[in-house]
Amino acid sequence: MNRQTLLADIDRTFGWIPSWFVGLCLVAGAILMALSIYRLSVWLFNRAFGTRLPLMRVFIERTAGPAQLALCLAAVALVLPLAPLDDAFRTPLTRLFVVAFIALIGWISIRIVDMSAARYLLNFRDVTENFVARKHVTQVRVFKRVTDIIIVIITVSTALMTFDSVRQYGVSLFASAGAAGIIVGLAARPLLSNLIAGMQIAITQPIRIEDAVIIENEWGWVEDIASTYVVIRLWDWRRMVVPLSYFIEKPFQNWTRDTASLIGVIAFHVDYRADVPRIRRWLEEAVKESKLWDGEVVNLQVVDADSRTIELRALVSARNAPQSWDLRCEMREKLIAFIRDEMPEALPRERAILIPSGGGDDDANFVRRPAPPEKMRASARN
Repeated sequence: MNRQTLLADIDRTFGWIPSWFVGLCLVAGAILMALSIYRLSVWLFNRAFGTRLPLMRVFIERTAGPAQLALCLAAVALVLPLAPLDDAFRTPLTRLFVVAFIALIGWISIRIVDMSAARYLLNFRDVTENFVARKHVTQVRVFKRVTDIIIVIITVSTALMTFDSVRQYGVSLFASAGAAGIIVGLAARPLLSNLIAGMQIAITQPIRIEDAVIIENEWGWVEDIASTYVVIRLWDWRRMVVPLSYFIEKPFQNWTRDTASLIGVIAFHVDYRADVPRIRRWLEEAVKESKLWDGEVVNLQVVDADSRTIELRALVSARNAPQSWDLRCEMREKLIAFIRDEMPEALPRERAILIPSGGGDDDANFVRRPAPPEKMRASARN
């Protein structure tokens, strides 16, 4: 049976129904049939091989949308020549079919990029302490999102160029060098600058995923690097969203650029009578007992002295920024308790010189003022 005979049979059977309605029903029926075939095939596959082929099941789930669209387009391509439609209905359907086919190609391209990136990142799951993993995760995420944007732009542009009116408008718009072109260029400048900054960050890597950074006087971790912005997870669980261009144009602190280990500083004041070597020995023993210390740096130095106290600075190192903060708090608390309980003479105190008044009154007037450093040292020796 050829095509003419089939069309004649359809016309005799459904001659009383408008032809456009018959054609649309054929197209809709073909789409429903394609979706039914897809769901039946997936159900049969899951029943037969779902548990034995988990990777294939994940692949089918991730490609469900493009696969259904492809089957629908194939069904429409088979039915559309047989549908008794005039040009008023056939031309829009044909144009819609072409646009859907272009969208299918773009959709499949994005899915291929996403699955390739996910497959590649399976080798780099631990991004907390692994610098190589953080490097690859950052590069893959940035390049994937930039590639997705490029695919979307190309797909939309290609679909719009299938319409004569839009194609002529686009050509005239981009070919003109007038005010409209300048306005479009200025409006697109932030987007383009952030996209270019994203490429620079992916190549030069001033920041990576899970880097500890200080930006705008806020401390946090790089949680996500999108195509045009970076999400910083702050220490109190807030989120700071920063444009990508910020990390190219302005200075910021990256605490984990080359290594995650950090040296924490504990500064405190004690009296001149404090036994600094004894405090240093106690600090070394206390740090060695802490699980947060990485075994690298522990030191105590006298960094300043004024008319009342001396300033001590303790240095302790930890494996990362959160542990460094916790170790500093722990050692500060223990130092305060040690000086209070074991060395109370080291607590800061006020010194005063009592000068009786010269008026001959029985009541003495007292004036308190800081003692000179040399007298404070003599008092400390006594």
